[in-house]
Amino acid sequence: MDQQEPHFLEIGQVLETGQGDRRRRIAYRFDPGAADASPAIVWLSGFLSDMASTKVVYLSNWAAASGYAMLRFDYSGHGLSGGDIERASVSDWLEEAQAMMALAGRRPIVLVGSSLGGWISLLLARAMARSGDARLKGLVLIAPAWDMTEKLMWEKMSEKSRNAVLTEGVFYAPSNYDDPYPITKILIEDGRNHLLAEGGIPVKAPVRILQGMRDEDVPWEHSRALVDLLATDDVDLTLVKSAGHRLSEPADLARLSRTIEALIDPASPPA
Repeated sequence: MDQQEPHFLEIGQVLETGQGDRRRRIAYRFDPGAADASPAIVWLSGFLSDMASTKVVYLSNWAAASGYAMLRFDYSGHGLSGGDIERASVSDWLEEAQAMMALAGRRPIVLVGSSLGGWISLLLARAMARSGDARLKGLVLIAPAWDMTEKLMWEKMSEKSRNAVLTEGVFYAPSNYDDPYPITKILIEDGRNHLLAEGGIPVKAPVRILQGMRDEDVPWEHSRALVDLLATDDVDLTLVKSAGHRLSEPADLARLSRTIEALIDPASPPA
């Protein structure tokens, strides 16, 4: 659901996760920043996007210029990582994200999640809160597709499309950006193990949500509903009237970096 550009990143780093026939090779890039104690920005991509997208490239360059560490990776079945998208699930992507978090060490962390990455970020933040992991300094969600498989896929599918998922195991949905993409039975059923709609989502850090009001993939009302599900009052929702899903225009990118900077350094100018 995110804009993509041709792959240009070298696979300099690969992490293996999973067991047996679920073993997966995950490509990532970790730039350590100016110092070992530098805050780490951890990027989580959208569905069918990767670490070569416009926002990631911008953010990586900005982080390097600012002296911050930057960690980004491709989910299994995406980008430069191994795995089959038609066998992948939210559980897989969450497991990969948790494995990546260990690479940041003891640094303060700002999670930046776009679309599907917003959902994965919320699941990570919830797990960190429950385990007492105090590294989380902030959460920046860009058009967060929380409960995507249920709210934004299954509930919007026709009966014919649902039957294809249930009987054939996959339905190929038309895309506004590229070729049709697979919605699998595995993805839908596994997604139900990670739903957040019951609310009370524990996040022990400030949450900042950036959302386009012309977004056809993740309606702005979806982000508004998330505000009430978070068990924290430190939540800001920024609605961009003229923006769609990608939020990749120069003004959107500048807003993103200002938002992250304000979490890392509260004395910096507001977004």
